Amino acid sequence: MDLATIIGIVLSFGLVVAAIVVGGSPMIFVNVPSMLIVVGGTIGATLVNYPLGHVLGVVGVIKNTFFNKLDSPTKVIEQFIDYANKARREGILSLEPLIKDIKDGYLRKGLQLTVDGLEPQTIQEIMETEISYLEERHETGAEILAIMGGFAPAMGMIGTVIGLVQMLQTMNDPSTIGPSMAVALITTFYGAILSNLVFNPMAGKLKTRSKEEVLIKEMMLEGILSISKGENPRIVEEKLNSYLPPKLRKSSE
Repeated sequence: MDLATIIGIVLSFGLVVAAIVVGGSPMIFVNVPSMLIVVGGTIGATLVNYPLGHVLGVVGVIKNTFFNKLDSPTKVIEQFIDYANKARREGILSLEPLIKDIKDGYLRKGLQLTVDGLEPQTIQEIMETEISYLEERHETGAEILAIMGGFAPAMGMIGTVIGLVQMLQTMNDPSTIGPSMAVALITTFYGAILSNLVFNPMAGKLKTRSKEEVLIKEMMLEGILSISKGENPRIVEEKLNSYLPPKLRKSSE
């Protein structure tokens, strides 16, 4: 569970709700037609902009903003030092029994290709393609959320215009102007909330998650290539440490 995401959502929505409650009844901010315009309009416009499969896939991608399943870079380095030592002492085939216990599909595939005896250049081409398409999938998910963050306030403005038109039709009754204006502005409120507290922050978090995952995958690729070339475990460690800032680097010595 990503604590920063949870704290951010609770804090932002909590403060908004607290301000609403302090200022009066929260029920005046509940308007079903306004919700339908903003939420329905945003989803509809997104479906026009992207294929259905891409939009549905965002649901799974959003989980990445709440759950962080990545191994830490230091753990990856320690793992590859163990692999390199074992391969150097017992040969590359000694890694084969370990492959079935590896949960990360990328690492499992890379080590399997190494054990199968593929040339390092071929392994690199295959694994770099994996990283490339991983980045593309993540980029699409973040892009869809960012687009939704743009559509939501626009739909809020459309709802406001609708409310204003309806208000102008009842100008002969001054008592309806205030409530009608409030309802018209609520749609803009909904759009701003969804855009600035949900869609855009999630898009930003997904971009950060993508960079973190790509870094881990690149470290794994470097380690896999080093093992396939039969490099010294110390060299493997130094290569992988170069991916980290100096304060996070550890030495096995």
